[in-house]
Amino acid sequence: MSGFGVGASLRRKEDARFLHGLGRFVGDITRPGMLEVAFLRSPVAHARLRGVAKPAGAEKRVFTIGDLDGVGTIRANSALPGFRASEQPALAKGKLRHVGEAIAACVAESRAAAEDLAAACVLDYEALPAVHDMLAALLPDQPLVHDHWSMNAFLETRRDDDVSGLDAVAAAKVTRTLRTSRQSMAPIEGRGVLAEWDPRLEQLIVTTSTQMPHVTKTGLADCLGLDEGQVRIVSPDVGGGFGYKGILLPEEIVCGSLAIRLGRPVRWLEDRFEQLSAGANCREHHYVVTAWADAAGKLLGVECEAVVDAGAYSSYPFGACLEAAQVGSILPGPYVLPLLRCHTVSACTNKPPILPYRGVARTGVCYAMETTLDALARQLGITAEAIRLANLVPPEAMPYRNLVGKVFDSGDYPESLRRAVAAIDVAAIRRRQAAGETVGVGLATFCEQGAHGTSVYHAWGIPFVPGFEQAQARLAPDGVLELRVGVHSHGQGMETTLAQVAHEILGIHPDKVRVVHGDTALTPYSTGTWGSRAMVMAGGAVAEACRQLGERIAAIGAALMQVGAADVEFAGGTVRRRNGEGFVTIADVARTWYRAPQNLPPDVNKGGLEITAGYRPDPDTGTHSYACHAAVARVDTETGAVVLEDYVIVEDGGRLVNPMIVDGQVMGGLAQGIGTALYEEMPYDRDGQPLAGTLADYLLPGTTDVPDVRLDHMETPSPWTTFGQKGIGESGAIGPPGAIVNAINDALAAMGAEVFDLPASPPRVLAAIRAARSRA
Repeated sequence: MSGFGVGASLRRKEDARFLHGLGRFVGDITRPGMLEVAFLRSPVAHARLRGVAKPAGAEKRVFTIGDLDGVGTIRANSALPGFRASEQPALAKGKLRHVGEAIAACVAESRAAAEDLAAACVLDYEALPAVHDMLAALLPDQPLVHDHWSMNAFLETRRDDDVSGLDAVAAAKVTRTLRTSRQSMAPIEGRGVLAEWDPRLEQLIVTTSTQMPHVTKTGLADCLGLDEGQVRIVSPDVGGGFGYKGILLPEEIVCGSLAIRLGRPVRWLEDRFEQLSAGANCREHHYVVTAWADAAGKLLGVECEAVVDAGAYSSYPFGACLEAAQVGSILPGPYVLPLLRCHTVSACTNKPPILPYRGVARTGVCYAMETTLDALARQLGITAEAIRLANLVPPEAMPYRNLVGKVFDSGDYPESLRRAVAAIDVAAIRRRQAAGETVGVGLATFCEQGAHGTSVYHAWGIPFVPGFEQAQARLAPDGVLELRVGVHSHGQGMETTLAQVAHEILGIHPDKVRVVHGDTALTPYSTGTWGSRAMVMAGGAVAEACRQLGERIAAIGAALMQVGAADVEFAGGTVRRRNGEGFVTIADVARTWYRAPQNLPPDVNKGGLEITAGYRPDPDTGTHSYACHAAVARVDTETGAVVLEDYVIVEDGGRLVNPMIVDGQVMGGLAQGIGTALYEEMPYDRDGQPLAGTLADYLLPGTTDVPDVRLDHMETPSPWTTFGQKGIGESGAIGPPGAIVNAINDALAAMGAEVFDLPASPPRVLAAIRAARSRA
């Protein structure tokens, strides 16, 4: 290894501009004559919208849906049978379906003046009962969020293995009812949109904070009735995505429409209250899980009833049902499971739409499965380690196809568990418990399917199916390599890692590689960055484009040395003669091709020094990274407070392109997972009003809440990807809820208390302790 290619912990190229305050985000960009936009938003969760009275004299600066002729609705329909379609208007029409839904757009020279206009509007509506709870939403007497539906459900799915005979043969059976709370994404940078119309090009240019520029372009063109060549999306630096910046926004549609109508640039910058109360959410799940095992702890079957609160609308492009529809395929996890009965419902409520990102389905399912396994272990009188070892897929079974058809590519799941248990020193925890301390250890083992391909998403019925990822490699006259990719970086360090891939293939120093992304006018079409796919897919596409470019460089180099192409080899950035002396560099080739072509034979390399190549793994069912998380938690039984004393993660992301960046992703994911386990919650009252409108109410973990995590990397290369790399972007966030709550329950086991709902906040911990004492 050269120290710069795949496997090197190279410092991130992009950090210099961020650390020096030179990043360029939507809020940093202005245009001459720009207008600012503020939105009049719904103060209620459910109502008939009768009208909006605009402020006198400002009628032409306030726009409702009736003023935006020809603007279409957002539609994201699943291909799965039984799906109920919703249409989300860019501005509310006829009905208000959640607090914060945009009703009118107010434009002014400043944001403050625009907000004054919004405050001066008079809203006329007839309040309706709110559908505030996902379980109540499914009852027959509930009001309908969408009047033409028969019930408040986007979709139901079923897998009906026969588990009726397991009671007679099982040595242990447990049933757990679990609930995870609705969460907000809370990126450092909120959403932002700047739209302007170029009359010369007849093109709408939208600068927006998105992680999926090309998908946004497709959706925006469709809603505005433009062809895709008339829409250009520019996504500059993005301050965190988490899937929150992966959906088409009503605000993007409205700003685009206003820019065309007014002939002036318009900008909307989301404030934190809008982000928390009106923005899309995630992770509100309810599970009833029953599991059976024999005396040795071997799983005999699992039954799961799962409900996911999908909010009021199906968000574009992946729809309202992906999260719930994944439950059945994710629930077996890394375990050998003979039977599975699973019923899922995507409930429709008067809340903002959900996002199927940030490891949302995996996190909830991992929590449900791992806490149920620990309950089985306690009933059987065996250790948490033993029950997992009894059921984990063994390494000799790889590649392994489980009962739901998921194919695991490579790995040693039992070894990751053994390493984590050894590192955490369980025996020491047991000695402290014997001395009366309320301290516990918790485990969570899971796999993360990333870089899902065409076959997977087609089978899931989503409306936007990914295909071949493409990348362009362009060698400039000075020998600098330019890579153009359709994925987008919002913290993953792709400007560095993709340069490392290019170095691995061509030998060009990463400092001489420029990565261009975030502009649909310059980059090949891509579904963007989501689902832990970028390093597998874009990394593979860049490698293939560089490989093909290397063949052209070698042909030109051979011509310069006046030998045949078979007489040279290309490695380390130079073309060398196989037998004998002599070489030319990539810079020599580029300079000759562009600036001295008279020195080349007329028939050499007619294709030039630009390559666009596509890549998709075969099979395209995704990679499977995995990890075991082990947590040590101390519980204060008087206050309910939980302190994380130790945390170990043993993970396997295949071959790591940049281990330092992987460490950062896993640690950042851990912080998110701790938030899910202990802090983050977006509660709603019976009227559908959000109760956490500021970061004083919506609690995020701080630096003192995150322990000094110990990471142990296992690198088992995937047999299906270019370098053996696997998607690992969500690995840090999936395991913490299961591991931490299992540690809490282990600490409270002596008193018979268990926490079931997330987050495991002090009131919930105290309630569990009181309930146990009451039973005793």
